[in-house]
This record gives sequence, structure tokens and C-alpha cells, in this order.
Amino acid sequence: MRTKIVFSVLLLLIALPVCAQDASKRNDRPQETASPSPRRQEEAKPKTSDPRRYTYEFKQPEFLISHVMIEHDQQGHGKVTFERRGEETPIVEPLELSPPVLNRIFGFWNELRFLDSDENYQAAKNFAHLGTYRIGMESGDRRRTAEFNWSGNKSAWALVNEYRKVGDQTILVFNIKLAREMQPLNTPQLLNEMEILVTRNGLSDPPQLIPLLTELRTDEHIPLIARNHADRILKKISKQ
Repeated sequence: MRTKIVFSVLLLLIALPVCAQDASKRNDRPQETASPSPRRQEEAKPKTSDPRRYTYEFKQPEFLISHVMIEHDQQGHGKVTFERRGEETPIVEPLELSPPVLNRIFGFWNELRFLDSDENYQAAKNFAHLGTYRIGMESGDRRRTAEFNWSGNKSAWALVNEYRKVGDQTILVFNIKLAREMQPLNTPQLLNEMEILVTRNGLSDPPQLIPLLTELRTDEHIPLIARNHADRILKKISKQ
């Protein structure tokens, strides 16, 4: 009986290292992670965007706003950079062109056939004292810029006027937001400027101003006259 017990104990002692080694082998094996399906890998790839880029630039060192640069892509995403006379640091604002504005701008670009043309848009008359315009387009390895201060080409002139409206609206909104935060007493004058531009069709997309005007008409941090003015402009835009 004692011999059987001793023999059983010996068998158990021999078996324990083997089990431990098997368990160690199982635990040390790295877990395999499931690789993403081909469909998921395809969805993760960024979509190729249209390579075309568009630029507009205006310069007149003697003007209060002495330099304006507009850059955007085919979807209307971009930025507006502008400089005030006497200030060294430019101001950069994000740009989101609405579909109606993009349709007008691209219509003028298409009429110009810009990349396929070498036309000089400068008119015989020179109005450099009113500022110089530069428009440009880039698509892959193809790029072109044209500079003029006055043009008899209706599409070229309409294009720079459309971009000028984009710049004017961006700068005006920036000034209003800054005054609202830092100098509320300046808001009546800026809203008066906005109403004049809305009336003269001098802004690129007045409906984009609706959220801002909605906030201004109930903002007690600005003068009452400015709040009433914002409400009046808002109604005028809604009727257009």
C-alpha cells in the first residue's frame, strides 16, 4: 500500500512541470488581431479632392485695407488674408463660399477659359491709383496668374468684383465681431455700413449674415440703436 502511494506521488511530481510548461506555452502565444476587411480599408482611404486652387489678390498701399488675398478650392473652402495700412501683422479669417457664390465665381472662370488663355486683361486706360488686381488658378502642373488694374473684359472684371464682395463681407463681419467684444459703441457705425452694402448689393452673400444679425438684435452688450439696426437689416435680407 505504501509503495503504491509513493509511486502515485512520483507520477504527480513528474506531471506538474509538464502541465506548467504547456500552460506557459499557451499564455505566451500572442493574440492575433483581426485584420480589417478590404472594404473597411478602402473606406479609410481619404477621398481624392479636386486639385484646382483659385486665388484673388488686391493691393493698394494707400488704402485703409491695403492688401487682400483670397484663396479657395473647388468646394469653396479657403481663407481670406487682409492687412490694414500701417500694421505689420496680417489677419487671417476662414472662408466658406456658399453654392450660389461659387456658381457665380465658377461661371466667370469658365467664361475666361483661364488656363487655356494668354489674354492680357489690362485695359488701355490705367487706374493703378485705385489698386491692382491679380487672379490665379492652379491645377496640377498647370498654373497661371494675370494682373490688371482695369479691364474691358466683362468676365474678368465681373470676377474681381465678385471676389471684392467676398473680401468686403469677410472683413466687415470680422470688424463687427471684434467691436461686439472689445468696443460695443462702434457697432452702430458698422451696422450702418452693412446696411449700405446690403442695399447696394455690395456683399457676396447677405443670407450668411442672418445668424450673426439674429444674435446682435438681442445682445444687451451693444447699444439699443445697434440692436434695432440689426433687426432692420435682418428683415431687409429676409425680403430679398
